[in-house]
Amino acid sequence: MALHNPWPDEGNTGHIWDEDLRELDNPPPLWWMLSFYAGFIMIVFYALYYPVIPLTDGTGEHTKGMAGWTQVEEYKDDYKVLKDWRKAKFADKEEKLASMSVDEILKDEDLKSYAVATSKMLFGDYCAACHGAGGQGNPNFPVLADDDWLWGGKAAQIQASITNGRIGNMPARGMMGNLTDEDISNVADYVIALSEGKGNDASVAAGKAVYTKGMCLACHGPAGKPLAPAGAANLTDQVWRFSSNRDEIINVITNGVNVKKNGVYVAGTKQAVMPSFKERLPNADVNIKRLAVYVHSLGGGQ
Repeated sequence: MALHNPWPDEGNTGHIWDEDLRELDNPPPLWWMLSFYAGFIMIVFYALYYPVIPLTDGTGEHTKGMAGWTQVEEYKDDYKVLKDWRKAKFADKEEKLASMSVDEILKDEDLKSYAVATSKMLFGDYCAACHGAGGQGNPNFPVLADDDWLWGGKAAQIQASITNGRIGNMPARGMMGNLTDEDISNVADYVIALSEGKGNDASVAAGKAVYTKGMCLACHGPAGKPLAPAGAANLTDQVWRFSSNRDEIINVITNGVNVKKNGVYVAGTKQAVMPSFKERLPNADVNIKRLAVYVHSLGGGQ
């Protein structure tokens, strides 16, 4: 930068480089200044026209604006347009879903695909919290993607489960409530052996005798497999409703499932309740069918 200004009357700032490169101090063009001032005017206009200025009365409200416009109202209007479009475009399919049974829907590949596609959001909103986003089951909740069903995996049975809900039931300490700690320990070993295909081993004979004496077979079947789906677990596979841990199995046998005393769950009992969705789902008649088809298609439907 030069130490002197050879052009004192030029209107430069006095910053000079390489002898003749200097910074001028010319005013902005008129068009730029007009745009600059117009910007301030537009700020005032927008502040009055749209809801923007917070009120100071402690309510958290703001001015409504001369236009009466809000993002929420615009969203509602746009959503109504979309909803009306969907209703018109898919009216025939929705009518079929309403009039056909779940078994009939499963036989119609096009309608089945539509039901599955339109169920994913419903499943995420109402089912995924317990059963996982893909039906894989969160801890202590049933897996929907396998072929192991407590209440039956046929489409109509799944529909009934969603409609009416399910309440698990297993008495504490056996059917008569008279199993000793030794009995429970032995039957736990037998149950584990059943899941491993070793139910006839001599090492678990004592547990097998308890299994029969304690009337476990009344629900779980003589060989550990229920004769009909009625909420009892299949003990011959390695699918566990709660846990395969021996201590956990002992706890379930000891304290049962959904055991209450004076209307209150007893300590240690497992709570296994699926609520009814016939009052929870919007447009429940159709959406329950939709979800039944979706759950059936996850991989384990019978």
